Amino acid sequence: MVEIFDNIRKLYNFSGPCPELSDYIEFFSESSPAATSLHAANECFTVKMFPSWTPTIWINLGAPYHLVTGKDCHMIHPAEDVLVLRDSIVTRYNQPSDHIFTVKFFPGGLERILGIPQAKFISQVVALKHIIPPALIQQVKTAVSFEQRMQLLQQYFLLNYVRKKTKDHYIQLVKDSIDLYHGGSMQYNTGETAEKMFVTSKTINRYFNNIIGISPKKYFSILRARMALTAYVANKKAFAPCNYGYYDMSHFYREMIRFTGQSMNGSL
Repeated sequence: MVEIFDNIRKLYNFSGPCPELSDYIEFFSESSPAATSLHAANECFTVKMFPSWTPTIWINLGAPYHLVTGKDCHMIHPAEDVLVLRDSIVTRYNQPSDHIFTVKFFPGGLERILGIPQAKFISQVVALKHIIPPALIQQVKTAVSFEQRMQLLQQYFLLNYVRKKTKDHYIQLVKDSIDLYHGGSMQYNTGETAEKMFVTSKTINRYFNNIIGISPKKYFSILRARMALTAYVANKKAFAPCNYGYYDMSHFYREMIRFTGQSMNGSL
């Protein structure tokens, strides 16, 4: 299965965070054994995900799996839980008994809640025990339901969030810049975004590199590619590349090859 091209969400149960955390956590999810069994049919399967620069926690509740990030391959055993930044294409090679609990943060959310800069995790697969107390991870693993697991982690995040409840200008500016880019139909370049945020291009570049780990130009190009490809797959006939800042379909195709790392002939 390939993200965007295939509906990988059909394998999982999803829930949004509480309102206090909604600016920093995109969702909690957990594999659905019934949906996985229906899809996998007792066969191994893969899930390929494109770059998003969103720190993502995977707590393993089932079988071991292989995780490929960039050129590196990692064997993740049942007792191992990880955090990845998703700064490159990530592929999970799963067994039919795959069972994973996921927390996906928005860019900067990990730092706002736990005080941990995500930029330090570029090109790494990090053992979760270095991020979250091992005793809490074990509680999550032994909880009897998705809702209980989510509640345990959400309580921990809220406690840390409240303790750190001071306005972080850097994180807020990056978030507001991303919201502005969305609101501007993804047409603004770095200079225009900086001007509308009342800062210099040098300042906004520094903020994005410190908070996300990538320049605003590169991050916005990934964000635009994800949004445009999603719209194209949903309705090819109605898709207009100019709505996403591309000059024409040729420009769009070139950018999709750069984003997905593969020829679009078979997919598009």
